[in-house]
Amino acid sequence: MTKNNLVPYGRADLFVAPLLDNLFYAFNPLGNAGVVILDEASQQLFDGFQRPSTIPAALNSLNNPPGAAAAIRKLIDLQLLIPAGCQPAIQSGPPQTLTAWLHVTNACNLRCPYCYLHKTPEQMELAHGRLAIDAIFRSAINNHFRRVKMKYAGGEATLNMKTVVVLHQYAHELAEKHNLELDGVVLSNGVSFGPHIINIFRESGLRLMISLDGVGAVHDSQRPLRNGGGSFARIERNLQNLQTTGILPTISVTITNRNLPGLAETVRYLLERQLPFSLNFYRENDCAGSFTDLAYSDQEIIATMQAAFAVIEESLPPYSLLGSILDRTHLDTPHERPCGVGQNYLVIDQNGQIAKCHMEIERSIANIQVADPLALLQADTIHLQNPSVDEKEGCRDCAWRYWCAGGCPALTYRITGRYDVKSPNCHIYQALFPAVLRLEALRILEHNRKSLVSDVDD
Repeated sequence: MTKNNLVPYGRADLFVAPLLDNLFYAFNPLGNAGVVILDEASQQLFDGFQRPSTIPAALNSLNNPPGAAAAIRKLIDLQLLIPAGCQPAIQSGPPQTLTAWLHVTNACNLRCPYCYLHKTPEQMELAHGRLAIDAIFRSAINNHFRRVKMKYAGGEATLNMKTVVVLHQYAHELAEKHNLELDGVVLSNGVSFGPHIINIFRESGLRLMISLDGVGAVHDSQRPLRNGGGSFARIERNLQNLQTTGILPTISVTITNRNLPGLAETVRYLLERQLPFSLNFYRENDCAGSFTDLAYSDQEIIATMQAAFAVIEESLPPYSLLGSILDRTHLDTPHERPCGVGQNYLVIDQNGQIAKCHMEIERSIANIQVADPLALLQADTIHLQNPSVDEKEGCRDCAWRYWCAGGCPALTYRITGRYDVKSPNCHIYQALFPAVLRLEALRILEHNRKSLVSDVDD
């Protein structure tokens, strides 16, 4: 950013809070710099712009201490100081990645109470799968995407792993042919991992996400085997085998009322094993309607999340958690929508039918035969809608709007009957945002102390 000495600068509308000793952390909800740590001297510089001032005038009022000019320019670069009267706007362009959920099987060896699927033994046939890959790449090319991200899911995707391997190789061939980047991840429950499955992940380049909702009985209470037995012991053994061979899966934790009491222990378990993870809130759906013990109150989830954050603070990882520890919010990148529904996301079931969202996989809009299935999803005005957060009542004037983007539209519609209103989880998100930012500030301080704005001499 060009710093004109004749331009008056003022303080952006920030979230600022004490951190440790004489340190503060700051976050501009309308900026792109993320969490910034201020020492006492840079905080004083920042406070010197409570009234708009040019850089020379501010320096003169502070008697021009050594390092102050450079620190002020850094505050401007970090969007903590902005030109007076400037209306900040997020920096965003069209999405560059088309994400495709490929439902390779409707079968599963677990019976999780919160699952949104009606299970059947059906599997995606290889011929259907190749046509699905063709359709995905047609849409990627027609809509000028640079990348394709494949999510191989189910059911339990590893029950049809041979098909996954062949389809991902075919996707590689198309990506190379059309000069597109390709990413692939298998979503799994982690139960059935023989040596051949582990070898596939080691050789194919496919990433792996495993669902783990607790430790021991806590996990077993909501992710039982089909016969009602526990699945944790099998998953733990498979996680150990994966890590021994150098494969590091990402763990997805779904939080319901059943596993709330064990969440802090679950987080500790994952941190001790250096397993990256995401924390996701249970979302109501038709299949889970008969289970009355899954929902929780706002107060319960807030208190439980705060306890989990306290565990994270004891063992801060070297990587950022801003995009993974608070459900559908992403404090790492400002965005107008919580997901790619109706924009850059499509879901293909085992029979080649295409839907807008995996939560609504049975509500198909197109099929793999159409020329550009994504175009049909984008044009649809009947099924699930995903408006910009700036169009949502209760969101458009909220400082945090570009970090939660109004929450999951499917959940909001289910609870409120509207798409253009704030998330039912809004209160939870707002209560926990400061704690998430504090964790990031502590993590930066521990692993990257050079992120301090300045060491201005008094």
